[in-house]
Amino acid sequence: MHLREHALIGAAAKIPISAPRPVMSFSPVVLPFADRKVDLELRVSVPSTGDALPIILLSHGHGRSNYLSSLEGYAPLSSFWAGHGFAVIQPTHLSSKSLSLQSPTGQELLWQSRAQDMVRILDELDTIEAAVPALKGRLDRSRIAVAGHSLGALTASMLLGMKNTDPRDGSSVQTHEKRIKAGVILAGPGNGGSDLSEFGRSQLVPFYGPDFSTMTTPALVVCGDEDVGPHLTVRGMDWHADSYRLAPGPKALFMLKSGKHCLGGISGWDAKESADEESPERLAAVQRMTWAYLMSQLYDGNKAWDEACEALGGLGELGTVETR
Repeated sequence: MHLREHALIGAAAKIPISAPRPVMSFSPVVLPFADRKVDLELRVSVPSTGDALPIILLSHGHGRSNYLSSLEGYAPLSSFWAGHGFAVIQPTHLSSKSLSLQSPTGQELLWQSRAQDMVRILDELDTIEAAVPALKGRLDRSRIAVAGHSLGALTASMLLGMKNTDPRDGSSVQTHEKRIKAGVILAGPGNGGSDLSEFGRSQLVPFYGPDFSTMTTPALVVCGDEDVGPHLTVRGMDWHADSYRLAPGPKALFMLKSGKHCLGGISGWDAKESADEESPERLAAVQRMTWAYLMSQLYDGNKAWDEACEALGGLGELGTVETR
């Protein structure tokens, strides 16, 4: 079956990708969660054919929209990754506007619960397989990755090993999940302390004390070179690359040219959630580069990342890659 690409993906079409497959998406899968304010709801997207599917846990951000910051969002990523061979599992975190729950003091944006959601998903893969039609026996539990955007990138970073310290009492939280073998950090928050704006210091306490030196799991950090957020940081777009520069290797950085916080439109189709001008070309570049990175991290000897980087080297209008 031929699945047509968007006519406007431009130069991104030169980044190689596997043949696509039709996608099945099932929601909600409900996991009872006795010590959570509400049960955990998930969307599961998988290719219609194929077994031994590698898994991506996808953590949504905390944007202004009513629906995208939930299992209903990020279809441009989940559908693409599923169409190219992954099983993608998306929770609705407690911080979602669709739930509009109050955050207790010390748990602003209910940030601690986000990593706990992901751990619970991994613990309940048998339940998830049984709940989704035609999924039984198709998941490869040895190949698991995590991806997250914005606040979701903080979630992903914690699962990859980052330690977060509350400056008010010095307490630290670390949820390093060893079952996760690789990650993708999309427009994630950077360093805390004096790098934060006044608003960031007064309102977004979870961004105060990240320690990236413990984030040892391999990861691709994706940033837009026009993603400037003065509401969070006194620095420029380079703040979003801290998880690359301050974490130990192996790490990779994909700097998306002309990208803003939604990286060409990853949070939803035709969504005007940020200052980002939606771009099928930039979106396709993010889709393809992230897919290639995870394939090569999860499968020894896979050349998708090398081939994608080689292609990108001749496409300076799309962005650049560096590794360490």
